[in-house]
Amino acid sequence: MKGSLFSSEHMVQPATAPGMTIENAKCVKYTVNGEMLARQGAMVAYRGNLQFERKGQGVGGMLKRAVTGEGLPLMAVRGQGEAWFAHEAQNCFIVEVDPGDEFTVNGRNVLCFDASLSYRIATVKGAGIAGGGLFNSVFTGQGRLGLVCEGNPLVIPVSAQFPVYVDTDAVVGWTAGLQTSLHRSQSIGSMLRGGSGEAVQLMLQGEGYVVVRPSEATPQKAQQH
Repeated sequence: MKGSLFSSEHMVQPATAPGMTIENAKCVKYTVNGEMLARQGAMVAYRGNLQFERKGQGVGGMLKRAVTGEGLPLMAVRGQGEAWFAHEAQNCFIVEVDPGDEFTVNGRNVLCFDASLSYRIATVKGAGIAGGGLFNSVFTGQGRLGLVCEGNPLVIPVSAQFPVYVDTDAVVGWTAGLQTSLHRSQSIGSMLRGGSGEAVQLMLQGEGYVVVRPSEATPQKAQQH
């Protein structure tokens, strides 16, 4: 076969080592030799001897997802082979977590990760259900974490002198060492009169980085179907 479709730009390359790599801007390849984890439904292709199994989150995690709508439904991938993961053609990125690191990320942005990473659901301090149910996924340990993001994310440094205020629908995640709280940028009276539409933000203070997607609207499935 000939044509631009079959050029090296689109042709997958042989695996050189186990683990996670960026296949292209919209897809992550994972060369499995043992076990890894991914969000349910994210696998778009695979080859080799692989088994896919839905992974439970435990009673506590299931209750939190039921109450807040947040969480991370996972599947375990085991065996030897290659698998490709993507989500709605969103851009893909890899974060390397080292011992002592802690990366907090919105569950909707998680694509796949090494089984060596530990994962838990945590409440964003100062938010809770009254603040929109800001439950996020916290990753620790050592390994790689694959993320998806609508568009190209902004990585904004946070310092003690310069806290950062982020729309709660736009935040992707943040590094350890940051403290969070809700910040109201206008009065109740201003909101009742129309306001700016930017009433509450997530304030991050300390030393680290916050990752923001270039969209503040929560993704919605098409309603016409």
